[in-house]
Amino acid sequence: MGLTIRRATPADADACVPLIYSSGPAAFEHVFACGQLTAQDFLRPAFCSGFGQFGCRQHWLIEENGQVLATGTAYSGRDTLAYSLRSARQILSHYSFRAALGVLSRGLAMERLIPPPPRETWYLAHLGVAAEARGQGLGQQLVDHLEQQGRTAGFERVALDVAASNPRAQALYERLGYRLEKARTSTIAGVADHRYLSKAL
Repeated sequence: MGLTIRRATPADADACVPLIYSSGPAAFEHVFACGQLTAQDFLRPAFCSGFGQFGCRQHWLIEENGQVLATGTAYSGRDTLAYSLRSARQILSHYSFRAALGVLSRGLAMERLIPPPPRETWYLAHLGVAAEARGQGLGQQLVDHLEQQGRTAGFERVALDVAASNPRAQALYERLGYRLEKARTSTIAGVADHRYLSKAL
């Protein structure tokens, strides 16, 4: 049985949530970790709900023989308001009110480093490949699939952010035609500088 690319479901949470987390652990922990709660404690119910930028309905995965090997999502700046409202609701329902205010504040600070995409740009995010499956071309297959979703939706430009601490990922994206558009300096302790790359679809 070969590789399959399909939409994620709540049943994929055990495999997908750690991969989503792996796409930016420092950033996720900074925003969502609070007291005894880790970032994945928040990401799991958000994923299972199906809705918002962390929801399973927005994520695609690559699997082989039932094993999830990669996952990612894509959306545009047109989704920013709806995603922001959904995330705020998920945060307020997951944390105490006081803790939620802190999460929301840290999230806004993170958006200065990784801002929402322009309205007419197709944006790739949460790209994660299982450690044992790296170097096998799955990242490229996932990116190709997500880019095709953008073409089908009528977008002419695609973009993504990559941490400066992940040169291997940046090298992959550059091989796929992405070019550095902006370099953003992080002022958040423990979170690396980020680079915004884009290309024509």
